[in-house]
Amino acid sequence: MQLQRITIFPIKTLDGVEVREARVTAGGILEHDRIYAIADREGKVVNGKRTPRVHALRSEFSADFREVALWEEGVPSTRAQFAFTEADPLQRWLSAFFGFEVELWSEPQSGFPDDRAAFGPTVVSEASLREVTNWFPDVTLESARRRFRANLEIGGDEAVPFWEDRLYGQPETLTPFRIGSVSFFGHNPCQRCAVPPRDQSTGEAITGFQKTFMERRKATLPPWATVSRFNHYYRFAVNTSVPPSEAGKTLRVGEELRLG
Repeated sequence: MQLQRITIFPIKTLDGVEVREARVTAGGILEHDRIYAIADREGKVVNGKRTPRVHALRSEFSADFREVALWEEGVPSTRAQFAFTEADPLQRWLSAFFGFEVELWSEPQSGFPDDRAAFGPTVVSEASLREVTNWFPDVTLESARRRFRANLEIGGDEAVPFWEDRLYGQPETLTPFRIGSVSFFGHNPCQRCAVPPRDQSTGEAITGFQKTFMERRKATLPPWATVSRFNHYYRFAVNTSVPPSEAGKTLRVGEELRLG
């Protein structure tokens, strides 16, 4: 299996950026991945779980990730360009978009992962994403990518749906693997939230998505998956962590994934 796609999400919950390589930070994340988060004045993160309004917010980043363009889906006249070094104009624009006051948090080394133990990049196979598109006829491969927002997509001659279920084991254990020169620990199959059922441009949800997903996931669970990790079957992709020793190393598309 090889690494065939890397996607980072500079602002948590907003659009991703496909890159050919990504350096590991001292905090164990991919450089620029989820290093910004939008929060209200009470310190609560603004994301798709909280408001579908997020799905109407488009973003595009400069090559050096120092600037961002934001606009409302379908309303190009709202497009505005901001430098991250000047937070006030960006925060005012976002506050106007959401209809309540927000601020932009920044943490360039550790980012803002959902899971503070499994803080590394999430891993999924293209074959798994394609399997999900078979369950939901209106979901394309690109739509599945946007719904599940994995950082690392793998594929290759051995590719079968849910190959990545090899990357975790029994509870309280970690599964070592490498991609290129970078070592990882696989933790668990990722518990999903209210976001995947929604179209990432319109916010429109597929009726019965979670129920159908759980039924199909259970029915197609591969023999190498650790069943005890599924207290429910709304789990997809694998959470990881990266040991401190890997800081400064670089992942590159095309590198081989090796277990152990």
